Amino acid sequence: MRADQAMPRPEYPRPQFVRDEWLCLNGEWEFEIDAGDSGLSRGLLTGRLKGRIRVPFCPESELSGIGHTDFMNAVWYRRSVTLPEGFRGKRVLLHFQAVDYDATVWVNGHEVARHRGGFTPFTCDLGGLIEPGKPVSIVVRARDPHRGPQPRGKQSPDHANAGCLYTRTTGIWQTVWLEPVADCYLLRPRITPDLARHRFSVELPVSGDRAGKIAQVRLSDGAGVVAEASVALDRDLCPALDLEIPPLRERLWSPGDPFLYDLDLEIHDAAGELVDRARSYAGLRSVVLEGKKFLLNGQPLFQRLVLDQGYYPYGILTAPSDEALCKDIELALAAGFNGARLHQKVFEERFLYHADRLGYLVWGEFADWGSQGNGPAEDHQRFGPTYLTQWLEALERDYSHPCIIGWCALNETGQPLIDRITELDDVTLGLFLAAKALDRTRPVLDASGYAHRVRQSDVYDAHDYDQNPETFRGRHDALKEGKPLVNEVVCAEQSRAQSIPYRGQPYFVSEFGGIWWNPEVRSGEDSWGYGDRPKTLEGFHSRFQGLCLALLDNPDMFGYCYTQLTDVFQEQNGILTFERRPKFDLERLRAVQSSPAAIERKRPGG
Repeated sequence: MRADQAMPRPEYPRPQFVRDEWLCLNGEWEFEIDAGDSGLSRGLLTGRLKGRIRVPFCPESELSGIGHTDFMNAVWYRRSVTLPEGFRGKRVLLHFQAVDYDATVWVNGHEVARHRGGFTPFTCDLGGLIEPGKPVSIVVRARDPHRGPQPRGKQSPDHANAGCLYTRTTGIWQTVWLEPVADCYLLRPRITPDLARHRFSVELPVSGDRAGKIAQVRLSDGAGVVAEASVALDRDLCPALDLEIPPLRERLWSPGDPFLYDLDLEIHDAAGELVDRARSYAGLRSVVLEGKKFLLNGQPLFQRLVLDQGYYPYGILTAPSDEALCKDIELALAAGFNGARLHQKVFEERFLYHADRLGYLVWGEFADWGSQGNGPAEDHQRFGPTYLTQWLEALERDYSHPCIIGWCALNETGQPLIDRITELDDVTLGLFLAAKALDRTRPVLDASGYAHRVRQSDVYDAHDYDQNPETFRGRHDALKEGKPLVNEVVCAEQSRAQSIPYRGQPYFVSEFGGIWWNPEVRSGEDSWGYGDRPKTLEGFHSRFQGLCLALLDNPDMFGYCYTQLTDVFQEQNGILTFERRPKFDLERLRAVQSSPAAIERKRPGG
């Protein structure tokens, strides 16, 4: 088989909840663009589609084999597959890791699922519709008008890329796969580290008949079993188990030592026979806020974050390979960053898996831009319920990843419609409370930059793209007196400030830098960054050092986030090119971020 015919993205797509038996459906599918969204009435559900596409890459991408970047109101996919004989006698689940935006799935002519939301997974139960040895027809319609209320992140609502809005993604853009399970099977566990009590709590939701069945969980390290526990499944709707760790076997997860315990999850019937089994992993660590400090495992942690938008030149939102996901983290670490804001995108879960094992800190965020915007000028509007469900789905999917140390659902809210403060209050508070209700173990930032509307927000931040290190430092030195920079816009009609006052929470500058550097740009070529381009490479390094040290030197600052890891199309302010080539001496950037000001803050493996 030629390399270009190999199955794309063949790795297991759900690395924190693994079953041995599965079937990847990536590769060639039938495909057709349905410009008028009339395909159902025109018979596309049953007829042959005109083209071919390489799943899981979106049709806008070159890697899909299509490369169509104009609007597509709807697209259709078809794939026929024969189930392995090993699936016989089992319930079969069809998983879609992400389809943008409004998906309907039919199997053998029967509708089996509808899902709205372009960033979160969904599952179709195919019980009674298929059997091994016989062909199974899978048809997917994805509607994606890219106009009106829709959480789309940085996808451009206009025809062309512009400013910080980029090429759209339509349809399937993450792995599609089949999984056989028993009639009683484990659903995704919720794993909570409890460092104060030296244990993990594991919640075990289950589907199917529980009568007489027992769940067993074993926690292991390299030397063998550390702890185990079991529980009857018919006693609680969602049984929970505690796994206490002996002192000599306790090992913490941190950036300097990202140790992961193994978890084996099993269901046994009344006769002791194995019914279901899955593997997982867990990191033991704590996140605590103390005054203005952010503590990891009880020690101050200065977060040297980099903004990562997760775009790729040939795959758009989809990484070309699993190795590419890992490489992004390794390059960021090489430049001296210890984590990232995953900006305006819910990253595929394998990125979080690599962050877990490499000790890379992550703020889990949502692609909220566009929830009501009808064009570029209105793209920050986000009043409406269109993304609350998807935010909860993202929180549920990623809850157990130790790399995630905070949540934030909104970015730069309130700029164009500052007179609709009441609606903004409701939306911001609702998303904040949803995150707090689902996860009591991590801090939640109500909104990154601009309109802070939740008084009980755990942390506070600002975005500051001042390119002068001296004035930048002076503005943030005011934090020492309890007067930090607040991105303020005043609502003229109501004579009311957008943001509620700062009340002494831990504070960080969650966007800064963005230094424009592309010495190869030609006259008339679309290219931009923040401020004037440095005249020389040495000028860039001087500015980068001055901006970083202004925050590293500030004893009341718990972190920062530099914009950004890579160039993204016309936005050319990354430390790497769009193709992931370093634009600067990464060791020199690392040295700046490892300055005495940073080192003197005792932090775990920082």
